[in-house]
Amino acid sequence: MRAVVQRVDGASVVVAGETVGEITGEGLCVLVGVTHEDTPEKAAQLARKLWSVRVLEGEKSCSDVNAPLLVISQFTLYGDARKGRRPTWNAAAPGPVAEPLVDEVVARLRALGAHVETGRFGADMRVSLTNHGPFTVLLDV
Repeated sequence: MRAVVQRVDGASVVVAGETVGEITGEGLCVLVGVTHEDTPEKAAQLARKLWSVRVLEGEKSCSDVNAPLLVISQFTLYGDARKGRRPTWNAAAPGPVAEPLVDEVVARLRALGAHVETGRFGADMRVSLTNHGPFTVLLDV
């Protein structure tokens, strides 16, 4: 699994004009990509890392300050544009494999005590955020 993690001062995701997920104040906006070999165990590992990684102000984690997370599925994180002019998506897991694993990340975060908002899997989403720093990190598990 792969995640692009951004420290934010608020973030939201809109689908067809409706806000489906929103966090306010300090937190993390997390784009999650799933590949073919990923498992529920990797989803749990990613959730633990997201909850405990010390990237917030003052080297704090979401668990330290009870900061919210906005988790959004993004298959394009496994796009490959090394050849030609058009990326391929062969490394991205198909929806029936990816969706339950993204849901597992969210469920595991919530089980850890996190407040988690989400996008809508497979939808055409508009993501807005204020990146604080700017601070962006890539996590692979």
